Amino acid sequence: MTYSDQPTPLEARSSGPLTGKVRVPGDKSISHRALILGALAVGETRVSGLLEGEDVLNTAKAMRALGAKVERSGNFAWSVRGVGVAGFAPPEAPLDFGNSGTGCRLVMGAVAGCPITAIFDGDASLRGRPMRRVLDPLELMGAKVGAAKEGGRLPLTLNGARDPLPVLYRTPVASAQIKSAVLLAGLSAPGVTTVIETEASRDHTELMLKHFGAQIVSTREGSHGRKIALTGQPELHGADVVVPADPSSAAFPIVAALIVEGSDIVLSDIMTNPLRTGLFTTLREMGASIEESHARGDAGEPMAQFRVRASRLRGVEVPPERAPSMIDEYLVLAVAAAFAEGTTIMRGLQELRVKESDRLEATAAMLHPYGSPDRDVGAGDGACFRQAGEGGRYRLYRDQLSGFHPDDARPWGRIFMRAR
Repeated sequence: MTYSDQPTPLEARSSGPLTGKVRVPGDKSISHRALILGALAVGETRVSGLLEGEDVLNTAKAMRALGAKVERSGNFAWSVRGVGVAGFAPPEAPLDFGNSGTGCRLVMGAVAGCPITAIFDGDASLRGRPMRRVLDPLELMGAKVGAAKEGGRLPLTLNGARDPLPVLYRTPVASAQIKSAVLLAGLSAPGVTTVIETEASRDHTELMLKHFGAQIVSTREGSHGRKIALTGQPELHGADVVVPADPSSAAFPIVAALIVEGSDIVLSDIMTNPLRTGLFTTLREMGASIEESHARGDAGEPMAQFRVRASRLRGVEVPPERAPSMIDEYLVLAVAAAFAEGTTIMRGLQELRVKESDRLEATAAMLHPYGSPDRDVGAGDGACFRQAGEGGRYRLYRDQLSGFHPDDARPWGRIFMRAR
Protein backbone atom coordinates (compact mmCIF):
# COMPACT_ATOMS: atom_id res chain seq x y z
CA MET A 1 0.00 0.00 0.00
CA THR A 2 1.29 3.45 -0.89
CA TYR A 3 0.92 5.83 2.04
CA SER A 4 0.91 9.61 2.04
CA ASP A 5 0.87 12.03 4.95
CA GLN A 6 -1.70 14.10 3.08
CA PRO A 7 -5.35 13.40 4.05
CA THR A 8 -7.01 11.24 1.41
CA PRO A 9 -10.82 11.14 1.30
CA LEU A 10 -12.36 7.68 1.38
CA GLU A 11 -16.10 7.52 0.82
CA ALA A 12 -18.63 4.73 1.30
CA ARG A 13 -22.38 4.85 0.74
CA SER A 14 -25.27 2.74 1.99
CA SER A 15 -26.16 -0.14 -0.33
CA GLY A 16 -29.18 -2.26 -1.04
CA PRO A 17 -29.43 -5.95 -0.10
CA LEU A 18 -26.46 -8.19 -0.87
CA THR A 19 -27.28 -11.25 -3.01
CA GLY A 20 -25.40 -13.86 -5.03
CA LYS A 21 -22.73 -16.54 -4.66
CA VAL A 22 -18.98 -16.03 -4.24
CA ARG A 23 -15.77 -17.84 -3.27
CA VAL A 24 -13.51 -15.59 -1.24
CA PRO A 25 -9.71 -15.88 -1.68
CA GLY A 26 -7.78 -18.87 -0.35
CA ASP A 27 -6.72 -19.06 3.28
CA LYS A 28 -3.41 -17.34 3.99
CA SER A 29 -2.37 -19.71 6.81
CA ILE A 30 -2.81 -22.77 4.60
CA SER A 31 -1.09 -21.07 1.65
CA HIS A 32 2.05 -20.29 3.68
CA ARG A 33 2.24 -23.82 5.07
CA ALA A 34 1.64 -25.53 1.72
CA LEU A 35 4.63 -23.71 0.23
CA ILE A 36 6.91 -24.35 3.21
CA LEU A 37 6.07 -28.04 3.64
CA GLY A 38 6.19 -28.54 -0.12
CA ALA A 39 9.72 -27.14 -0.03
CA LEU A 40 10.66 -29.54 2.81
CA ALA A 41 9.17 -32.57 1.03
CA VAL A 42 10.64 -34.89 -1.56
CA GLY A 43 8.91 -34.76 -4.93
CA GLU A 44 6.26 -32.43 -6.29
CA THR A 45 3.56 -30.65 -4.33
CA ARG A 46 0.68 -29.19 -6.33
CA VAL A 47 -1.29 -26.41 -4.67
CA SER A 48 -4.62 -25.08 -5.98
CA GLY A 49 -6.49 -22.07 -4.64
CA LEU A 50 -3.31 -20.47 -3.29
CA LEU A 51 -3.75 -16.95 -1.96
CA GLU A 52 -1.65 -14.84 -4.31
CA GLY A 53 -1.25 -11.86 -2.02
CA GLU A 54 2.05 -10.19 -1.25
CA ASP A 55 2.60 -12.03 2.05
CA VAL A 56 2.30 -15.48 0.48
CA LEU A 57 4.29 -14.50 -2.61
CA ASN A 58 7.14 -13.42 -0.31
CA THR A 59 7.08 -16.88 1.26
CA ALA A 60 7.26 -18.39 -2.25
CA LYS A 61 10.29 -16.22 -3.01
CA ALA A 62 11.93 -17.35 0.24
CA MET A 63 11.42 -21.01 -0.66
CA ARG A 64 13.07 -20.40 -4.04
CA ALA A 65 15.98 -18.64 -2.34
CA LEU A 66 16.39 -21.66 -0.04
CA GLY A 67 16.68 -24.07 -2.98
CA ALA A 68 13.15 -25.30 -3.74
CA LYS A 69 11.70 -25.02 -7.24
CA VAL A 70 8.50 -22.99 -6.97
CA GLU A 71 6.46 -22.19 -10.09
CA ARG A 72 3.04 -20.75 -10.88
CA SER A 73 1.23 -23.19 -13.17
CA GLY A 74 -2.09 -21.34 -13.57
CA ASN A 75 -4.56 -19.08 -11.81
CA PHE A 76 -4.03 -19.71 -8.08
CA ALA A 77 -2.25 -22.99 -9.01
CA TRP A 78 1.37 -23.59 -7.99
CA SER A 79 3.94 -26.38 -8.11
CA VAL A 80 6.69 -26.90 -5.52
CA ARG A 81 9.58 -29.36 -5.93
CA GLY A 82 11.13 -29.71 -2.52
CA VAL A 83 14.62 -30.37 -1.21
CA GLY A 84 13.71 -32.65 1.71
CA VAL A 85 13.87 -32.14 5.47
CA ALA A 86 17.02 -30.20 6.48
CA GLY A 87 17.83 -29.76 2.78
CA PHE A 88 17.66 -25.97 2.50
CA ALA A 89 20.61 -24.24 0.83
CA PRO A 90 22.12 -20.99 2.13
CA PRO A 91 20.32 -18.05 0.49
CA GLU A 92 22.48 -15.62 -1.46
CA ALA A 93 20.58 -12.56 -0.21
CA PRO A 94 18.43 -11.64 2.82
CA LEU A 95 14.98 -13.23 2.95
CA ASP A 96 12.55 -10.31 2.71
CA PHE A 97 9.08 -11.09 4.09
CA GLY A 98 7.60 -7.64 3.58
CA ASN A 99 4.81 -7.28 6.13
CA SER A 100 4.27 -10.99 6.84
CA GLY A 101 4.91 -12.02 10.43
CA THR A 102 3.49 -15.49 9.77
CA GLY A 103 5.75 -16.21 6.82
CA CYS A 104 8.81 -14.86 8.63
CA ARG A 105 8.29 -16.78 11.87
CA LEU A 106 7.40 -20.09 10.22
CA VAL A 107 10.41 -19.95 7.91
CA MET A 108 12.60 -19.16 10.92
CA GLY A 109 11.51 -22.51 12.33
CA ALA A 110 12.22 -24.34 9.08
CA VAL A 111 15.67 -22.71 8.74
CA ALA A 112 16.53 -23.33 12.41
CA GLY A 113 16.70 -27.08 11.72
CA CYS A 114 19.11 -26.71 8.79
CA PRO A 115 22.90 -26.18 8.99
CA ILE A 116 22.75 -22.88 7.12
CA THR A 117 22.82 -19.16 7.85
CA ALA A 118 20.07 -16.84 6.66
CA ILE A 119 19.28 -13.17 7.15
CA PHE A 120 15.61 -12.35 7.83
CA ASP A 121 14.21 -8.93 7.04
CA GLY A 122 10.95 -7.15 6.27
CA ASP A 123 9.34 -3.76 5.91
CA ALA A 124 9.30 -1.06 8.58
CA SER A 125 6.21 -2.55 10.20
CA LEU A 126 7.63 -6.07 10.46
CA ARG A 127 10.93 -4.70 11.74
CA GLY A 128 9.05 -3.27 14.70
CA ARG A 129 7.31 -6.50 15.67
CA PRO A 130 8.64 -8.89 18.35
CA MET A 131 10.42 -12.10 17.33
CA ARG A 132 11.92 -13.16 20.65
CA ARG A 133 9.01 -15.49 21.58
CA VAL A 134 9.83 -17.56 18.49
CA LEU A 135 13.61 -17.30 18.78
CA ASP A 136 13.76 -18.51 22.40
CA PRO A 137 12.63 -22.10 21.72
CA LEU A 138 14.64 -22.26 18.49
CA GLU A 139 17.80 -21.42 20.46
CA LEU A 140 16.94 -24.22 22.88
CA MET A 141 16.97 -26.53 19.85
CA GLY A 142 20.48 -25.43 18.84
CA ALA A 143 19.93 -22.48 16.50
CA LYS A 144 21.90 -19.30 17.15
CA VAL A 145 20.82 -15.71 16.59
CA GLY A 146 23.62 -13.54 15.21
CA ALA A 147 23.20 -9.87 14.48
CA ALA A 148 19.74 -8.62 15.50
CA LYS A 149 18.02 -5.46 16.66
CA GLU A 150 17.02 -4.99 20.31
CA GLY A 151 14.49 -7.59 21.43
CA GLY A 152 15.30 -9.92 18.53
CA ARG A 153 13.74 -7.61 15.96
CA LEU A 154 14.53 -7.64 12.26
CA PRO A 155 16.81 -7.58 10.45
CA LEU A 156 18.45 -10.57 12.12
CA THR A 157 20.83 -13.36 11.22
CA LEU A 158 19.79 -16.91 12.12
CA ASN A 159 22.35 -19.71 12.20
CA GLY A 160 20.57 -23.03 11.91
CA ALA A 161 21.52 -25.96 14.14
CA ARG A 162 23.99 -28.51 12.76
CA ASP A 163 22.67 -31.09 15.22
CA PRO A 164 19.13 -29.98 16.20
CA LEU A 165 17.86 -31.11 19.59
CA PRO A 166 14.33 -32.32 20.29
CA VAL A 167 12.66 -30.34 23.05
CA LEU A 168 9.59 -30.33 25.24
CA TYR A 169 8.36 -26.75 25.07
CA ARG A 170 5.42 -25.03 26.77
CA THR A 171 4.29 -22.02 24.79
CA PRO A 172 3.98 -18.84 26.91
CA VAL A 173 0.84 -17.75 25.00
CA ALA A 174 -1.60 -19.42 22.62
CA SER A 175 0.31 -18.89 19.38
CA ALA A 176 0.18 -21.04 16.25
CA GLN A 177 3.29 -19.25 15.00
CA ILE A 178 5.42 -20.22 18.01
CA LYS A 179 4.11 -23.79 17.94
CA SER A 180 4.62 -24.11 14.19
CA ALA A 181 8.17 -22.75 14.30
CA VAL A 182 9.12 -25.33 16.95
CA LEU A 183 7.51 -28.18 15.02
CA LEU A 184 9.14 -27.18 11.72
CA ALA A 185 12.54 -27.06 13.44
CA GLY A 186 11.73 -30.39 15.12
CA LEU A 187 11.43 -32.08 11.72
CA SER A 188 15.24 -32.12 11.58
CA ALA A 189 15.81 -33.31 15.16
CA PRO A 190 16.13 -36.97 16.19
CA GLY A 191 13.57 -38.28 18.63
CA VAL A 192 10.33 -36.56 19.59
CA THR A 193 9.73 -32.81 19.77
CA THR A 194 6.78 -31.92 22.00
CA VAL A 195 4.84 -28.67 22.26
CA ILE A 196 2.33 -28.10 25.08
CA GLU A 197 -0.28 -25.33 24.87
CA THR A 198 -2.45 -24.18 27.77
CA GLU A 199 -4.92 -22.80 25.20
CA ALA A 200 -5.15 -24.62 21.88
CA SER A 201 -4.13 -22.48 18.90
CA ARG A 202 -4.75 -23.10 15.19
CA ASP A 203 -3.70 -26.62 14.23
CA HIS A 204 -3.05 -26.10 10.50
CA THR A 205 0.61 -27.10 10.81
CA GLU A 206 -0.21 -30.37 12.57
CA LEU A 207 -2.87 -31.32 10.03
CA MET A 208 -0.68 -30.50 7.06
CA LEU A 209 2.37 -32.26 8.52
CA LYS A 210 0.26 -35.41 8.76
CA HIS A 211 -0.94 -34.87 5.17
CA PHE A 212 2.70 -34.79 4.01
CA GLY A 213 3.55 -38.00 5.88
CA ALA A 214 4.92 -36.90 9.26
CA GLN A 215 4.22 -38.92 12.41
CA ILE A 216 2.49 -36.42 14.69
CA VAL A 217 0.05 -36.97 17.57
CA SER A 218 -2.12 -34.33 19.22
CA THR A 219 -3.88 -35.03 22.54
CA ARG A 220 -5.90 -32.94 24.98
CA GLU A 221 -3.94 -31.20 27.73
CA GLY A 222 -6.01 -29.80 30.58
CA SER A 223 -9.35 -28.16 29.94
CA HIS A 224 -8.47 -26.11 26.85
CA GLY A 225 -4.93 -27.09 25.88
CA ARG A 226 -3.19 -29.52 23.52
CA LYS A 227 -0.03 -31.62 23.63
CA ILE A 228 1.57 -32.18 20.22
CA ALA A 229 4.32 -34.77 19.73
CA LEU A 230 6.27 -34.91 16.45
CA THR A 231 8.69 -37.72 15.55
CA GLY A 232 11.67 -36.10 13.89
CA GLN A 233 13.63 -36.83 10.73
CA PRO A 234 10.75 -38.15 8.59
CA GLU A 235 10.82 -38.19 4.82
CA LEU A 236 8.00 -35.93 3.78
CA HIS A 237 6.44 -36.67 0.40
CA GLY A 238 5.00 -34.14 -2.01
CA ALA A 239 1.20 -33.95 -1.87
CA ASP A 240 -1.72 -32.19 -3.50
CA VAL A 241 -3.26 -29.38 -1.46
CA VAL A 242 -6.55 -27.60 -2.12
CA VAL A 243 -6.51 -24.33 -0.17
CA PRO A 244 -9.95 -23.67 1.37
CA ALA A 245 -11.55 -20.24 1.26
CA ASP A 246 -10.30 -18.01 4.06
CA PRO A 247 -12.77 -17.65 6.96
CA SER A 248 -11.17 -14.32 7.89
CA SER A 249 -11.89 -12.94 4.41
CA ALA A 250 -15.37 -14.48 4.48
CA ALA A 251 -16.08 -12.58 7.70
CA PHE A 252 -16.52 -9.33 5.78
CA PRO A 253 -19.33 -10.34 3.39
CA ILE A 254 -20.91 -12.46 6.14
CA VAL A 255 -21.21 -9.58 8.60
CA ALA A 256 -22.20 -7.19 5.81
CA ALA A 257 -25.05 -9.52 4.78
CA LEU A 258 -26.19 -9.90 8.38
CA ILE A 259 -26.55 -6.16 8.96
CA VAL A 260 -28.03 -5.11 5.58
CA GLU A 261 -31.76 -5.80 5.50
CA GLY A 262 -32.92 -8.24 2.80
CA SER A 263 -29.47 -9.73 2.13
CA ASP A 264 -29.12 -13.42 1.17
CA ILE A 265 -25.70 -14.67 0.02
CA VAL A 266 -23.89 -17.98 -0.49
CA LEU A 267 -20.15 -18.49 0.07
CA SER A 268 -18.45 -21.69 -1.09
CA ASP A 269 -15.61 -23.78 0.36
CA ILE A 270 -15.27 -21.82 3.63
CA MET A 271 -12.81 -23.45 6.03
CA THR A 272 -14.67 -24.86 9.04
CA ASN A 273 -11.72 -25.95 11.19
CA PRO A 274 -13.06 -25.61 14.77
CA LEU A 275 -9.97 -23.62 15.75
CA ARG A 276 -10.87 -20.95 13.15
CA THR A 277 -14.65 -20.69 13.51
CA GLY A 278 -15.01 -18.70 16.73
CA LEU A 279 -16.57 -15.78 14.85
CA PHE A 280 -19.25 -17.98 13.30
CA THR A 281 -20.05 -19.48 16.71
CA THR A 282 -20.34 -16.00 18.20
CA LEU A 283 -22.50 -14.64 15.38
CA ARG A 284 -24.88 -17.58 15.74
CA GLU A 285 -25.11 -16.84 19.47
CA MET A 286 -26.06 -13.29 18.47
CA GLY A 287 -28.91 -14.65 16.35
CA ALA A 288 -27.24 -14.79 12.92
CA SER A 289 -28.77 -16.95 10.19
CA ILE A 290 -25.75 -18.93 8.93
CA GLU A 291 -26.48 -22.33 7.37
CA GLU A 292 -23.79 -24.86 6.41
CA SER A 293 -24.02 -27.48 3.64
CA HIS A 294 -21.87 -29.43 1.14
CA ALA A 295 -19.24 -30.32 3.76
CA ARG A 296 -15.98 -31.85 2.53
CA GLY A 297 -12.29 -31.88 3.39
CA ASP A 298 -8.80 -31.64 1.90
CA ALA A 299 -5.31 -31.91 3.44
CA GLY A 300 -7.01 -32.50 6.78
CA GLU A 301 -8.94 -29.23 6.63
CA PRO A 302 -12.77 -29.27 6.64
CA MET A 303 -14.75 -26.84 4.50
CA ALA A 304 -18.39 -26.15 3.69
CA GLN A 305 -20.78 -23.87 1.83
CA PHE A 306 -22.41 -21.08 3.86
CA ARG A 307 -25.77 -19.41 3.26
CA VAL A 308 -26.08 -16.12 5.16
CA ARG A 309 -29.22 -14.04 5.51
CA ALA A 310 -29.84 -10.67 7.15
CA SER A 311 -30.61 -11.13 10.83
CA ARG A 312 -31.59 -9.20 13.93
CA LEU A 313 -28.52 -9.45 16.16
CA ARG A 314 -28.30 -9.17 19.93
CA GLY A 315 -25.31 -8.45 22.15
CA VAL A 316 -23.41 -11.29 23.83
CA GLU A 317 -20.38 -11.82 26.03
CA VAL A 318 -17.54 -13.56 24.19
CA PRO A 319 -15.52 -15.84 26.52
CA PRO A 320 -11.73 -15.28 26.59
CA GLU A 321 -10.98 -18.94 25.78
CA ARG A 322 -12.54 -18.38 22.34
CA ALA A 323 -9.89 -15.79 21.44
CA PRO A 324 -7.43 -18.12 19.68
CA SER A 325 -10.15 -19.30 17.29
CA MET A 326 -11.12 -15.78 16.17
CA ILE A 327 -8.20 -13.48 16.98
CA ASP A 328 -8.28 -11.90 13.50
CA GLU A 329 -12.06 -11.50 13.49
CA TYR A 330 -12.74 -9.52 16.67
CA LEU A 331 -12.58 -6.27 14.78
CA VAL A 332 -15.22 -7.21 12.24
CA LEU A 333 -17.25 -8.57 15.16
CA ALA A 334 -17.12 -5.03 16.57
CA VAL A 335 -18.99 -3.87 13.46
CA ALA A 336 -21.68 -6.52 14.01
CA ALA A 337 -21.84 -5.50 17.68
CA ALA A 338 -22.45 -1.88 16.67
CA PHE A 339 -25.63 -3.06 14.91
CA ALA A 340 -26.75 -5.52 17.59
CA GLU A 341 -29.31 -4.84 20.30
CA GLY A 342 -27.69 -4.46 23.69
CA THR A 343 -24.06 -4.78 24.77
CA THR A 344 -21.34 -7.04 23.35
CA ILE A 345 -18.35 -7.71 25.60
CA MET A 346 -15.15 -9.25 24.24
CA ARG A 347 -12.28 -10.54 26.36
CA GLY A 348 -8.92 -12.15 25.73
CA LEU A 349 -7.70 -9.64 23.13
CA GLN A 350 -4.09 -9.03 24.22
CA GLU A 351 -2.64 -10.12 20.85
CA LEU A 352 -4.54 -7.39 19.00
CA ARG A 353 -2.35 -4.78 20.66
CA VAL A 354 0.91 -6.14 19.16
CA LYS A 355 -0.14 -6.51 15.52
CA GLU A 356 0.87 -4.03 12.80
CA SER A 357 -1.31 -1.55 14.72
CA ASP A 358 -3.03 -1.56 18.10
CA ARG A 359 -6.09 -2.86 16.27
CA LEU A 360 -8.32 -2.87 19.34
CA GLU A 361 -7.94 0.82 20.14
CA ALA A 362 -7.96 1.77 16.46
CA THR A 363 -11.25 -0.02 15.80
CA ALA A 364 -12.87 1.61 18.83
CA ALA A 365 -11.64 5.00 17.61
CA MET A 366 -13.07 4.23 14.18
CA LEU A 367 -16.54 3.41 15.50
CA HIS A 368 -16.68 6.23 18.02
CA PRO A 369 -17.12 9.31 15.79
CA TYR A 370 -19.32 7.56 13.24
CA GLY A 371 -22.28 6.31 15.20
CA SER A 372 -21.11 3.98 18.00
CA PRO A 373 -20.33 6.34 20.89
CA ASP A 374 -20.82 3.79 23.66
CA ARG A 375 -17.67 1.74 23.56
CA ASP A 376 -15.00 1.11 26.16
CA VAL A 377 -11.48 -0.12 25.52
CA GLY A 378 -9.18 -0.21 28.51
CA ALA A 379 -5.47 -0.81 28.79
CA GLY A 380 -5.98 -4.53 29.29
CA ASP A 381 -7.42 -7.27 27.13
CA GLY A 382 -11.13 -6.44 26.85
CA ALA A 383 -13.54 -4.29 24.87
CA CYS A 384 -17.21 -3.40 25.14
CA PHE A 385 -19.41 -2.21 22.24
CA ARG A 386 -23.05 -1.10 22.34
CA GLN A 387 -25.63 -0.59 19.64
CA ALA A 388 -25.06 2.30 17.25
CA GLY A 389 -27.60 4.46 15.48
CA GLU A 390 -28.78 4.02 11.91
CA GLY A 391 -26.18 3.28 9.27
CA GLY A 392 -25.59 5.81 6.52
CA ARG A 393 -22.97 7.71 4.60
CA TYR A 394 -19.59 8.45 6.19
CA ARG A 395 -16.68 10.50 4.90
CA LEU A 396 -13.41 9.40 6.48
CA TYR A 397 -9.85 10.68 6.24
CA ARG A 398 -6.65 8.77 6.89
CA ASP A 399 -5.43 11.45 9.30
CA GLN A 400 -8.55 10.89 11.41
CA LEU A 401 -7.53 7.24 11.77
CA SER A 402 -3.99 7.70 13.04
CA GLY A 403 -4.23 4.55 15.16
CA PHE A 404 -4.00 2.37 12.05
CA HIS A 405 -0.65 1.47 10.56
CA PRO A 406 -0.79 2.21 6.81
CA ASP A 407 0.32 -1.34 6.00
CA ASP A 408 -2.39 -2.93 8.16
CA ALA A 409 -5.20 -3.42 5.65
CA ARG A 410 -7.68 -5.12 7.97
CA PRO A 411 -9.23 -2.03 9.60
CA TRP A 412 -10.03 -0.40 6.26
CA GLY A 413 -12.47 -3.15 5.35
CA ARG A 414 -14.25 -2.66 8.66
CA ILE A 415 -14.55 1.05 8.03
CA PHE A 416 -16.41 0.56 4.78
CA MET A 417 -18.56 -2.18 6.26
CA ARG A 418 -19.49 0.18 9.08
CA ALA A 419 -20.78 2.58 6.46
CA ARG A 420 -22.75 -0.30 4.85
